[in-house]
Amino acid sequence: MMRTALLLPALLALLAASPAVAGEAKPARIVSLNLCADELVLRLADPGRVASVTYLARDPRASNVAGLAAQVPINRGLAEEIVPLAPDLVIAGAFTTRATTAMLRRLGLEVMELGVPASLEEAYAQIRQVAARLGERARGEAMVAEIRAAMAALPPAPADRATAVVLRPNGFTAGRGSVPDEVLARAGLDNLAARLSTDRMGQLALEEIVVARPDLLVVNAAPDAPPSLADELLHHPALAPFAKADRAVPLPIRLWTCAGPGLAEAAARLAAARTKIAPGAPGPRAATPEGRRQ
Repeated sequence: MMRTALLLPALLALLAASPAVAGEAKPARIVSLNLCADELVLRLADPGRVASVTYLARDPRASNVAGLAAQVPINRGLAEEIVPLAPDLVIAGAFTTRATTAMLRRLGLEVMELGVPASLEEAYAQIRQVAARLGERARGEAMVAEIRAAMAALPPAPADRATAVVLRPNGFTAGRGSVPDEVLARAGLDNLAARLSTDRMGQLALEEIVVARPDLLVVNAAPDAPPSLADELLHHPALAPFAKADRAVPLPIRLWTCAGPGLAEAAARLAAARTKIAPGAPGPRAATPEGRRQ
């Protein structure tokens, strides 16, 4: 609080010396404070209009636009970093950098907040929303059309769908009412977690996976991530039979975290894995968490 109070007069002075907020005019200096906003800003706006994106945008394990992010300055979500850039538009996530966005609003800067889409249609709507505010409606429509076309080109799903479970660090999964749930369906897969877990981003016990015997286990994590306790479950011996039977599908979580072309890539990878499953072949018999075979 004391640091904020000391900074406020200096930030106000900087803002007074900066150009007026552009309102609905096409923004010329755009700042992103959110990884998903980074991707949309970098894909939809020319680099010269992007004043800054988050440092995460340069990490290829988390970002789909690491190459584009290398061309622009980065930030760590601090108000004292943002105000000197004199942005006429700041795009943030609805649940991140709350102190920073509150201060930026107090200083009169325009802040646009992005929520978390719960469906592909909501993802398309978010792309259009950002594109419209950036003054790039045509680019937004082109991106949506590209994703729709890629989804339409997926192999047709059989009547008897293969089952899948998404497993993330700490046992989190992709449940009902989420974009990954819909991407799985578009790829011709039946998301077992939609029945095993009622929470949209809830956790799934290892025992539930063992008993459910999904046809595919979607390991949703960065393969080159540093070792961590959160990832230990992904390498549990009880899940080894999925890898041995070629039923474990590695899928970087970045592909379907944000609204963008990564959604179509995720669906294509899952559909390709699904087509390799022999019709009618049961899922692998996983070992129990204690090491016994089911």
